[in-house]
Amino acid sequence: MTTNFFSRIGEIRLTKTRLFGFLIAVCAIAVSLTSCSDDLDVQQSYPFTVEVMPYADKIAKGQTVELRFEIKPEGNYVNTLYTIRYFQYDGEGSLRLVDGPVLVNNDRVLLESKTFRLNYTAKSDEAHKFLVVVEDVCCPLHKSSNVAMTFMFASPDK
Repeated sequence: MTTNFFSRIGEIRLTKTRLFGFLIAVCAIAVSLTSCSDDLDVQQSYPFTVEVMPYADKIAKGQTVELRFEIKPEGNYVNTLYTIRYFQYDGEGSLRLVDGPVLVNNDRVLLESKTFRLNYTAKSDEAHKFLVVVEDVCCPLHKSSNVAMTFMFASPDK
């Protein structure tokens, strides 16, 4: 009588039926571990545009120009959270939300409405250039949507 390795394991004898059952169980476990994810593919970044009303393109020292904005989402989304920040790279001036805080270069400020106004006040006679970025930062773990706009003002004597 021939004995094999499997027949020596403990009191339980490994038969063809038990081996087949064991292989089925291993295959079922392997399939369940490699199956598709049940997670929903939820969109976390919502496209939008920002419209700006026409504005004066010249500014003198001490003068203020009002910029009017409207955020236009490309759908009817909930859970959007818009912020604004700016980067001034030419001239010297200040930018503030009307009825809100003065913006600090590269600091995010929460927008409370999809329509808002900014006042830019020139503090020098030279040309002014700055970039305004509006972002939808609804979910910090996902890529945010943003719209960047450059504003340029020449001095009135040029």
